[in-house]
Amino acid sequence: MEQHSRTPLIHHVFFWLKNVDSKEDLAKLLNGLRTLGEIEAVRKLHIGVPSDTERRDVVDGSYSASELMFFDDVAGHQNYQNHPIHKEFIETCAHLWEKVIVYDSMDI
Repeated sequence: MEQHSRTPLIHHVFFWLKNVDSKEDLAKLLNGLRTLGEIEAVRKLHIGVPSDTERRDVVDGSYSASELMFFDDVAGHQNYQNHPIHKEFIETCAHLWEKVIVYDSMDI
């Protein structure tokens, strides 16, 4: 198994829009999420929407959009949390969602 010189932190966030059927609100959210990739501490960013894979009991496709980010470490994640671009994203997009769930994990 490959050894990492740093322990990456993975930040996965799921968003549920207030107006679930609004393509305009989804576009605004996705555009806002794209700005987060400009933050230096973000090593990799994936933005997505639920896929058309088979629906099973263990698959939750109820969310509207998600972001998956990779950071070098906890300090990088904290830098992201405090960054003006992240704060601006929350300020300009928070009115769009009714629910957000965050999963943070570390490589082992």
